[in-house]
Amino acid sequence: MVLGRTYAVSLVGMNGHVVEVEADIGQTLPAFVLLGLPDASLNEAKDRIRAAARNAGTPLSRRKITVNLIPASLPKRGSGFDLAIVMAALAAAGDVRGCGPTVFIAELGLDGQLRPVRGVLPAVMAAVEAGHRCIVVATENEAEAALVPAAEVRSFSTLTAVALAFGADITGGGPVDSVPRTAAVTSVPQPVAVKDLADIAGQHEARFALEIAAAGAHHLLMMGPPGAGKTMLAERLPGILPDLEDDHAMEVTAIHSLSGEQHCAELVRKPPFESPHHTSTPASIIGGGSGIPRPGAASRAHRGVLFLDEAPEYERRVLEALREPLESGRLVLHRASGTASYPARFQLVLALNPCPCGLANGKGIDCLCTAQQRRRYFNRLSGPLLDRVDLQLAVQRVSLADYACGPSAETSKVVAARVAEARAAQRSRLSRWNHSTNAEVEGRVLRGELALPRSVTAPLDKALDRGLVSARGWDRVLRVAWTIADLVGRQRPDADDVITALGFRLQERAA
Repeated sequence: MVLGRTYAVSLVGMNGHVVEVEADIGQTLPAFVLLGLPDASLNEAKDRIRAAARNAGTPLSRRKITVNLIPASLPKRGSGFDLAIVMAALAAAGDVRGCGPTVFIAELGLDGQLRPVRGVLPAVMAAVEAGHRCIVVATENEAEAALVPAAEVRSFSTLTAVALAFGADITGGGPVDSVPRTAAVTSVPQPVAVKDLADIAGQHEARFALEIAAAGAHHLLMMGPPGAGKTMLAERLPGILPDLEDDHAMEVTAIHSLSGEQHCAELVRKPPFESPHHTSTPASIIGGGSGIPRPGAASRAHRGVLFLDEAPEYERRVLEALREPLESGRLVLHRASGTASYPARFQLVLALNPCPCGLANGKGIDCLCTAQQRRRYFNRLSGPLLDRVDLQLAVQRVSLADYACGPSAETSKVVAARVAEARAAQRSRLSRWNHSTNAEVEGRVLRGELALPRSVTAPLDKALDRGLVSARGWDRVLRVAWTIADLVGRQRPDADDVITALGFRLQERAA
């Protein structure tokens, strides 16, 4: 007997670790020992694997099988190790050969069928980065695994077919699927129903703020009465955002794969849009769950939009937990069983009413809320959170004149073209700092290489001296000013751009 060896991948958050699977067959009574910190679902693999191998026509040895997962100190979880374990056991018995550096990622059914698992894309990415290019997956995961460049993907639907492909001699075994296929890498644009800005009547200032937010990847807050169009505006933001570049699309697709929502047959090119209900728990928005935390809505909105409608109705701890990713673009979740890190560079869009009843608009004579109720309502949005929102806009009701004008508003296609040009200007200017949007620029750059003359920043400097903006707010106003200049094709912002950006910063406070 020889030592059987195969490879699998263990995911901890978005980070994948190649796991070496060793199998040894002893000379004692039948047993199956699994070592290497397996969780409950992985421990169940012992009985699942024996039944699958028997029904596939490749029964395991009736002697003691010891399987070790290396590194032993790394927690292993999930059913994606099934195929790697059974192939290592078959290799130890001499039933298969030539596994080499192949990575096996699939779950086994009791009938010997290969079942798909979630997180295949980040797992294959980790394997390729570690030098393991040959990957074996279930047929349903084939297209997703093939999205990784340089991966040599082979897919099967049964354990019988996998064993035959690696030299097994099977007579009268289980069902065999077709000849294994090497998947081609494809990326087809996804058909997504995009809501058009032309549907919105009036709201010229709000539309301009939305365009600025899209062009510079800025965060946006809209406060206004019910029916003013806040939700309609937010839902149309993804329609004017540029399609994701290759590296960003790979990140977003990997998160969706890890979330287990669907098997990703193509790269996600459209910026995602997440709109969780205000009753959502912190774990559902930030991420969490038993064991290693899973990604939440904030990570699923990576490179897209996270929209919180009726923002003050969310739990205070949910809103406060968003402060860190708004600055760093990443969520690091620590739990007793391990630490998971997920990207979360999203655009936050907040919508709220002027008061709990929503009638404190204009003179507010119809509002029934007390001063204490209003204070309690607005205090749910803390100052540190609001300080991280670049554009704060008061949205007014649409007038009859706006409806009478008819469909004269610009379409999302027209606005998206301007946004794309502004994004191109930003990439050209910021490439030496490895940034692609104004929202990512550090303060040291704004005060250094991109510093504006004092005559241009004078209104902003005065607002800082008077305590109307913080030091963080000073930087964010300048980022918005640069975006406004990019939208009109100027090389640098002028004083009017700074005043406009400052007005968006202070407008909600004045309202």
